Amino acid sequence: MRSDGRRDNQLRPITMIPHFTETKGGSVLIEWGNTKVLCTALLEEGTMAFLKGTGKGWLTAEYAMLPSSTGNRKKRDYLKQDGRSTEIQRLIGRSLRAGVDLMKLGERVIYVDCDVLQADGGTRTASITGAYAAVALGVQRWLKEGRLEENPLIHRIAAVSVGIVNDRPMLDLCYGEDSAAQVDMNLVMNEEGSFIEVQGTGEGRAFSRQELGQLLSLAEEGIRALMEKQQEAENMA
Repeated sequence: MRSDGRRDNQLRPITMIPHFTETKGGSVLIEWGNTKVLCTALLEEGTMAFLKGTGKGWLTAEYAMLPSSTGNRKKRDYLKQDGRSTEIQRLIGRSLRAGVDLMKLGERVIYVDCDVLQADGGTRTASITGAYAAVALGVQRWLKEGRLEENPLIHRIAAVSVGIVNDRPMLDLCYGEDSAAQVDMNLVMNEEGSFIEVQGTGEGRAFSRQELGQLLSLAEEGIRALMEKQQEAENMA
């Protein structure tokens, strides 16, 4: 058993609260173990400058950790965002765009915001997973309101972490496990089981092809469970 009593192939408890805030789009508070992220999605008319006249829309994301989200106060990113936040928000945007037909958006932009209220490992995977549900809820609303002519969502997207801790492959690392991980990996997948992003590092040691296969299998199992959670949240709306 792990420090929190889970099996090696078990996710932390996950709750998604739809419409957590009143917006003109979609919002989800995702509680993933002790990690809590507020994800919102808003639709605005007019596409990005480099797409004007193409009939094509865009999806972009921003990510931030609130000052009290970690043990020590984190300074707000007023003027210059730190490199980690920039990398994560680009990952969120890339991941979600893989699930959207940008032509069906028309010349509009979906703005996704992921704000970490409390961090205990896996904030980027929680952000991607929660943000997809927020976008899906937003799309439901925009279709009803006539702001979109057709559903632009073509794939369901979710993300999860895996790693090797004390030579044991594990699913969904909490902060303590992540800090001690010999191998750390984040995966983004769609409902077909295809990979959108694989970020893996041998932080404490190299890992074998066999271990990589074990980690991928754990991730696939976790992604399926996460997508069921997303569907439940969308059906509650």
